[in-house]
Amino acid sequence: MARPMEHDTTTFTQVRFVIAVPNLQTSANFYRDVLGFRVREIGDDGWRLFERDNCIIMAGECPDALPPAGLGDHSYFAYIMVNGIEGFYRSVLEMQAEVIKSLRNEVWGMMEFGIRTIDGHRIMFGAPTSAN
Repeated sequence: MARPMEHDTTTFTQVRFVIAVPNLQTSANFYRDVLGFRVREIGDDGWRLFERDNCIIMAGECPDALPPAGLGDHSYFAYIMVNGIEGFYRSVLEMQAEVIKSLRNEVWGMMEFGIRTIDGHRIMFGAPTSAN
């Protein structure tokens, strides 16, 4: 396997996730109301951007595709680092999101929790513990 060149000046400037959803409006409502994302129209009725801070999720409507819930472990698509994870966790609980992993400290130095979205995608949220 080739190694990156020693003088490579490439910088990854942002991460965007691309997901397929069965119903774009239902997804937009979930990301806005439950997770606090801003929903942005982009001029194509089949796509929306869900934006919050440095996280952007590009959602495309694919009503006839395999539902994300049918992907099993492959329905995980993101691990999002969060400042103030305990407060965010409480707000997600208050909005009655489906929590698939309760907030807890892990041996690898992260406090994290996981949810399943309204579409069946799974997202982990994490923050370094003080031991990290």
